[in-house]
Amino acid sequence: MPPVFAGLIGAVTTLLLVILVAAIRRTVEGRQQLSVPRAGSVASTDMSRVVGALRAGTLLVGSHDEVLTTNQTALAMGLARGTRVGFPELLELVRQARSSGQIFRGHIDRDREPAVDAVPLMGRVVPLEDGVVLVIAEDEAATQRVEAVRRDFVANVSHELKTPIGAIGILAEAVEAASDDPEAVSRFATRLQMESSRLAELVGQIIDLSRLQSSDPVGGSDIVDVEDIIDEALARSRETADKRSVVLSRSQDAAAYVMGDRWQLSDALTNLVQNAIAYSGHGARVSVSVTTVEVEDDRFVDIAVSDNGIGIPADEQERIFERFYRVDYGRSRESGGTGLGLSIVRHIAASHGGSITVWSQPRQGSTFTLRLPAQEEG
Repeated sequence: MPPVFAGLIGAVTTLLLVILVAAIRRTVEGRQQLSVPRAGSVASTDMSRVVGALRAGTLLVGSHDEVLTTNQTALAMGLARGTRVGFPELLELVRQARSSGQIFRGHIDRDREPAVDAVPLMGRVVPLEDGVVLVIAEDEAATQRVEAVRRDFVANVSHELKTPIGAIGILAEAVEAASDDPEAVSRFATRLQMESSRLAELVGQIIDLSRLQSSDPVGGSDIVDVEDIIDEALARSRETADKRSVVLSRSQDAAAYVMGDRWQLSDALTNLVQNAIAYSGHGARVSVSVTTVEVEDDRFVDIAVSDNGIGIPADEQERIFERFYRVDYGRSRESGGTGLGLSIVRHIAASHGGSITVWSQPRQGSTFTLRLPAQEEG
């Protein structure tokens, strides 16, 4: 990067940090006439806007270890989970900075996610007034990791695109050769449409995945009714389920709401439902259930997609979230799967401050659980 640009970026970052600290001090001074801050207190609007504007992962932690405000980059890094600090190592650094009054500068080791290399973060943990702690973190290996991902991605995409493109070319030649045989032309044309649809889906998912891996993966944040997400996912999957005689069912004890991009969340759940259909036999059952759970005083919405299909061996359960990985390649090709669906789900879950987990046993079926921070109805 040219020195001029590097200096400009550094100056802008410093200015934003100065604004952030000033906003925090104004808020703290305004609260000094009140009682000691309590857990669950809310950051001011100005403070939240400044934190949201920072490119680095940033969160503000209150005096009772509650997360007052954070930005999407921090959520994607896993620095926060709902109103709690994201992982024990970071929470310990926050408490040390608060008690010692010293600024921490150095590496922050984060938890390893499935199919993701454990990469340390370079961060600063800054104690402020009234027990408030500011956390700013950047992925120091982002450039190297992005480059490695780009190389692997390009290689995988090139390999995956060759199959439908090659099939389309061969089928086009077959149609031309069978021009005097209407029945053969019709058969080849049907196959041509299938390969064209497969290619369109693959390209579309590559674009979706590229967008989710950007610095601002969430298009918009609104309070979303989980029931609407399920309705959308089941509607998109109904035709595929009917073709395989798969029964779709749902259950939800009470209304549940989450914060995020409705269409991304619908895409994630649709991928899970269609995956369950693809890996289930004819006449099988796929169910979607919703429960609200509490973990260390934080509320989450668990959306579980269960099937009684072929299941996943234990040694492959972490790898299924890798791009282009398929448990059963033949079945995936038959169903038109691209091998990108679960990778997209994982990225959407992470960008919304949530997670995706799997339970599975061969020949017994699988349950994928999308966990998202719960919100009150708007």
